[in-house]
Amino acid sequence: MSFEEAELLKRRAESFLKNAQRLIEEGEPDIALFSLEQYCQLILKYKLLVYTGSYPRTHSLRQLIRELGKLNPNILVLVNDIKNLHYIARLEEAYISSRYLPYTYTTEEVKDIGRFVVEVFKPIVDSI
Repeated sequence: MSFEEAELLKRRAESFLKNAQRLIEEGEPDIALFSLEQYCQLILKYKLLVYTGSYPRTHSLRQLIRELGKLNPNILVLVNDIKNLHYIARLEEAYISSRYLPYTYTTEEVKDIGRFVVEVFKPIVDSI
């Protein structure tokens, strides 16, 4: 792992989060939700890269969270608490559906998931 690679993941993650917030405001919920998922995926991979030197080549947020949970069990609340797991599952679903399926998300759905990412997911991941 190089410092540059880790910082690139972190920078991209933060850019996806900012992009999601902008897209919500512009009325593009499908792509905003995809950007929220990308933020979550990349920030988890960043944390794994920093602490272990690598990360699994997966798109599964649940798998990435469980891997980080081996280092810090506090993050497991994201998959062990059913309310949080609901949001994580919706984010995982968005990775596929916002790219490939004829499914659309409402702005209200995406705002709710965005609140979860900013108010629950982010503080937990940042504390690791």
